[in-house]
Amino acid sequence: MTTSPASPTPATPGSPDGPGSTATDASASTTSTDAARGSARWGLTLGIASYAMWGTLPLYFPLLQPAGALEIIAHRIVWSLLFCLVLLLATRQMRGYLAVMRSGRMLAVLSAAAVLVAANWTIYVFAVTSDHVVDAALGYFINPLVTVLLAVLVLKERLRPAQWVALGFGGAAVVVITAGLGTVPWVALGVAFSFGFYGLLKNRAGRTVPAIPGLAVETTVLAPVAVLYLLWLGAQGTSTFVQEGTGHALLLVSSGIVTALPLLCFGAAARLLPLSVVGMLQYLAPIMQLALGVLVFHEEMPVVRWVGFSLVWCALVLLTVDALRSLRVARVAQR
Repeated sequence: MTTSPASPTPATPGSPDGPGSTATDASASTTSTDAARGSARWGLTLGIASYAMWGTLPLYFPLLQPAGALEIIAHRIVWSLLFCLVLLLATRQMRGYLAVMRSGRMLAVLSAAAVLVAANWTIYVFAVTSDHVVDAALGYFINPLVTVLLAVLVLKERLRPAQWVALGFGGAAVVVITAGLGTVPWVALGVAFSFGFYGLLKNRAGRTVPAIPGLAVETTVLAPVAVLYLLWLGAQGTSTFVQEGTGHALLLVSSGIVTALPLLCFGAAARLLPLSVVGMLQYLAPIMQLALGVLVFHEEMPVVRWVGFSLVWCALVLLTVDALRSLRVARVAQR
């Protein structure tokens, strides 16, 4: 599913001094328009880069084996925190991070978000290291439907008819896959619901917390448990950090960069692009993950699974078309 990015709206020039615009006014208007187009192009590049990095994660995590999923997540938390602290100092956002750490309410919300993102990371890493890449991709395809469901159940929002139909398609997909394969797609549902609840909490509290301070707070909350777990592995003699050589250790350290870099690109893209374009780009990652699962890891795709995916894609088309129509109506009403 592709779409062309919305054309940036040129900046409105100042009121002309007379019946005709001066050369200076025209030059300023052209410069403003070029700057807006340049920002949109740069935002699109960053957005594609962020989702492409997320989409290729199934190629990265198997490189960290023989470390298990929990050890990988523990290293990801620790090194992400250290990388975030460096970024906070470099971007002069340390004050914002400390302010959140001192805010009881915000810290509580982001602590809950930290638990959810840790669960999401763990399920995802387990999936990509145990031949369930396709299920992980399905989870991120289902995630927008989970977001809509949470809007009804938690936020008590009223849905439009198209959104209800989309939810019906999503539910049918889960039923079809469960009946056809004889097992509930718990990996896909775990990925979708953990990230859905995480997004809900971030939406409620994260509007005032930038991406890097937010991730730094979340990894700060998780770091004590992660460090204790790594120390326990070391005491048991089962840690792979030292035993598997320097290359393996450096790969584990790199998990901090792998975690934070796409988040940085996404945060910048979200500020430069219309929300509708960002919404379209989110499907790039699961499309890439599905392709990797089928073409690279050669996971089985029986007919029933294709039917389930097709139902989810129909639901996403409905959601996208409905969202674009709603956005267009809102813009017309504002004129």
